[in-house]
Amino acid sequence: MTAKILRRLLALMAVVLVPLSACSPSESVPNSSENRDALIWANWNGYQNFFDLLGETYPDIELEISPYAGSNRTGYSWAQMRGDDIPDVFITSQILDEELAAQRLVDLSGYDFIGNFSTPVLDQVAIDGGIYLLPVNYGMYGTFYNKTLMEEHGWEVPTNFAELEALCHEIQAAGLIPGVLGTQLSGNTFSAVFNLAKTSWLTTPAGKAWEQDFLAGNATAEGFWEDTMAYIQRLIDAGFFTVDPDDRNNPDLILDYLGNRKAVFFTAVMTVNITELPDSGDKLGMMPYIGEDGSKNIYMYNPTNFVGVSKRLTEPGNEKKLEQAIQALSLLYSPEGQAAFISEEAPCVLSVSTSSSLPEDALIYDAQQALREGRAFPMTYAHWDGVLADMGQVFKEWFRGDNGTDGPRCIARMDELQQSYLNHSEELYFCKSTADFTLEETAELLCKALGSSVGADAVIVPIWAPHHDAELRNGITGKLYQGNINTDIASSLLPAFDGEYALMTMTGAQAKELTQAGFDPEGDGNPFPYLLVTRGGAALEDNAAYPIAFFPGSYTEETGEAYSVQVCKASLTEILRTWLTAQKTVSPDGNPWE
Repeated sequence: MTAKILRRLLALMAVVLVPLSACSPSESVPNSSENRDALIWANWNGYQNFFDLLGETYPDIELEISPYAGSNRTGYSWAQMRGDDIPDVFITSQILDEELAAQRLVDLSGYDFIGNFSTPVLDQVAIDGGIYLLPVNYGMYGTFYNKTLMEEHGWEVPTNFAELEALCHEIQAAGLIPGVLGTQLSGNTFSAVFNLAKTSWLTTPAGKAWEQDFLAGNATAEGFWEDTMAYIQRLIDAGFFTVDPDDRNNPDLILDYLGNRKAVFFTAVMTVNITELPDSGDKLGMMPYIGEDGSKNIYMYNPTNFVGVSKRLTEPGNEKKLEQAIQALSLLYSPEGQAAFISEEAPCVLSVSTSSSLPEDALIYDAQQALREGRAFPMTYAHWDGVLADMGQVFKEWFRGDNGTDGPRCIARMDELQQSYLNHSEELYFCKSTADFTLEETAELLCKALGSSVGADAVIVPIWAPHHDAELRNGITGKLYQGNINTDIASSLLPAFDGEYALMTMTGAQAKELTQAGFDPEGDGNPFPYLLVTRGGAALEDNAAYPIAFFPGSYTEETGEAYSVQVCKASLTEILRTWLTAQKTVSPDGNPWE
């Protein structure tokens, strides 16, 4: 079995804490915004089986998927919300603005399918007594371990720190590493610290009050976090949070350390799509985050996404669409609808239905019981997004032993980072859009940013257009809306792939011929249109040669070979941010590329 196949077996599902992004596309995207009678559904991952069920159950519902397939689905969903331009069925991975959600979405609290949810779940999503966004399903999180290896050695799952520490010594005596912590993503280290705080004080009334006060700038980490940091240091000293020297990604780590029996435990914010490790056939287990005295061992959960219905459907003339949207959600929250998301390839995903059940040997059986018994808590994210990445980086330095960082230093940096964020929050916005852009105007703006930054004379980029059965992950599918622009908004405009761009040299005639042909990634004769943007709007001379820039993957292999493509490493997000900062304001008819 190749390493590539193994990595695919352990591909992460849709849980990304930093940045707001990283959601895979749905498998089929029948886009066509010209049909105003179709029910427009936000483009999100994992819905294809449900769409098939919806088509079988309600064949009269004509469903279309919104075109967005960029790099930041959550960020773009809220940009659409602010621009009052959401699809009929809205999806997001986080509830970032409760007040805005209540303005833009239908109150679902009066519909029958609400009865499929437990009261605690509804309490968590209620906004001033209304229900506007409902979780579709849950990703459950704990600590993975090699269950087969544990059984062979006669080791029991620990229930408190004393048992865990003793087991770590036994594991080390056997020549193995007790546990590994994934540190490549700062969201992993942030969550490792906060999840352990929830095994003691952070989920108590006093802890919840502290969180609200800290986020508002009315409390400090100092005086509250010392015991948690001391406990984490004891886990580090026991070898439970060993770090990978190469800082590899989570799938590679679990394959190497647990799959090759180098370590017993693995901690990271991830879900897997396997229940046994390739090659060895060793079984995976999942245990809770262990509290110091064992009285509050917990799991974490996070909705994979939330769904709501646009309030626009309550307006006169949209009665049929509203009826269809409610039919779709009623099916979504039925046992059949929930089953469409649960499979052997999603062993960490749990139905939101109170009647769902799992076999006792299921990977997350204990996590499901914990959720029902109040031993599972929501992942910390909402309202922390401004400092989460930076705090996670500080915690990463601690776990990796870098820069002399320790627990007390982490506490001090938490206070420094939060105060800096509160004092300079306006500086997060580095540009302003004076109006709503069309898709073509947005694409032109991005071409100007890329072309002027890399020394090209022109940029060719594919843009979405109706009547395509595949989504356009390598082109421009989202619009810029009026308002202030920060990194989250800027990144939401870019294609799904970052980290590089391409340069090709071609004559003006060749560039125009390529633009006329369009971008046909599927080779099915149904290309996406190309947009050609030139420096200063100049016409390209047919016989003159020009350096022309492309976004990553926005050209076919044949085109790259024909024009000796040069792939250059660079952050498109940083390129765009730098260019927008220099512009200060952008408008559909402004910002010339000189």
